[in-house]
Amino acid sequence: MDYYKIANMMRRLERKLIFRAAIYLFVGTGILFLENPTSGRDLFAAAVIITCIYFALNLLWNYFHYTGDPYMLPLTFVLCSTSLIMLYRLNPIYAVRQFTWFIIGITTLAVSAVFNYRKLSSYKYLYAAAGAVLLLLPIFFGSERGGAKSWLQLGSITIQTSEFVKILLVLFLASYLSQKSTELVKEKKSIKGINLPSIEEWGPLLMMLGISLIFLVFQKDLGATLIFYGTFLAMIYISTEKISYVFFGSLLFLMGGSMTYLIFDHVKMRVETWLNPLQYAETAGYQVIQSIIAFGYGGLTGAGLGEGFPHFIPAVHTDFIFAAAAEELGLAGALALLIVYMLLIYRGFITAAKARDNFSKLLAAGFTSLMALQTFIIIGGTTKLLPLTGVTLPFLSYGGSSLVSNCIIVGLLMNISSART
Repeated sequence: MDYYKIANMMRRLERKLIFRAAIYLFVGTGILFLENPTSGRDLFAAAVIITCIYFALNLLWNYFHYTGDPYMLPLTFVLCSTSLIMLYRLNPIYAVRQFTWFIIGITTLAVSAVFNYRKLSSYKYLYAAAGAVLLLLPIFFGSERGGAKSWLQLGSITIQTSEFVKILLVLFLASYLSQKSTELVKEKKSIKGINLPSIEEWGPLLMMLGISLIFLVFQKDLGATLIFYGTFLAMIYISTEKISYVFFGSLLFLMGGSMTYLIFDHVKMRVETWLNPLQYAETAGYQVIQSIIAFGYGGLTGAGLGEGFPHFIPAVHTDFIFAAAAEELGLAGALALLIVYMLLIYRGFITAAKARDNFSKLLAAGFTSLMALQTFIIIGGTTKLLPLTGVTLPFLSYGGSSLVSNCIIVGLLMNISSART
């Protein structure tokens, strides 16, 4: 089929899906408008602007015959729409700020989706240096929020540097592993049929473990630690197809994590709160308990938009926005959001599977694994499946750093998908 016809078909499909996402946004906007017509006008104006931006981007890409994945942009539209509606329902000020960050985020997405990303493979040591600086800055100059010291205050703007370190980590690993994967695949020893990494091959595992544990100890950010190390193991497995890396890497992390549990009080508190939140019902366990109550109150179909009591959950607009959505949209709405995330992750892995070169494959797989892990970890924390970590839910939670970094990730995934045609 002709290249231009393929591009037009993709953008036509994308346009239809954007139209359906816009209906979803305006239905939610209409419900809140009926509850409060005076303040609801601002939300309606924001909805119109967001919809126009998505359609304008689609038409621009159609004009230039862009062949990026046609599903990712509409899927992010659904998630961003849900975020705007829920934040406006919780506190209109948060919605206004998030709308501003959305404008910046969609701009970075558009830029990330079209430039020659393959040139990024030449700067792996620059990514390592920049990532190290961004990790160290909050330790010395950062402010603490929610028990984690991972924020930098720049005037009136607060930046969570770990959100951008994740991107640099994937860029570094994709550049490094695309060149070193052949050496890492070589097997030197085995015990009872289990292939063991050689002494040289233990280097990346030990280095990443050390960085993760240092990050956990000094910044007290359990969520970012899990995401960094989990993404690293996923990418090294995809690169080498050796399960031994995952097995021994996980074993090392469990050993290191056990040591930090015994030595550092903040790690011990997180684990004990997870095991028995009722023991700390008036302090550290209060959030988790209220989150579980919200899930139960929502039932199958939810209390209704604007009819729940999500304000009882501290930091509901960031760490626990999924619990707020589950309370007011019910199990059905929560599962629908999970399906949207699963579809976005599925399209990311499809992009990785169809990539033409090793760097593109690793880059797409790394970004998708990162997004999948972050989604799983934060939803697991709100449902008490995992210890509470404090990371943001991509595109849904309030936070400019998170929104912009995830827009960059989706833009790069679309960029890689367009390069395969």
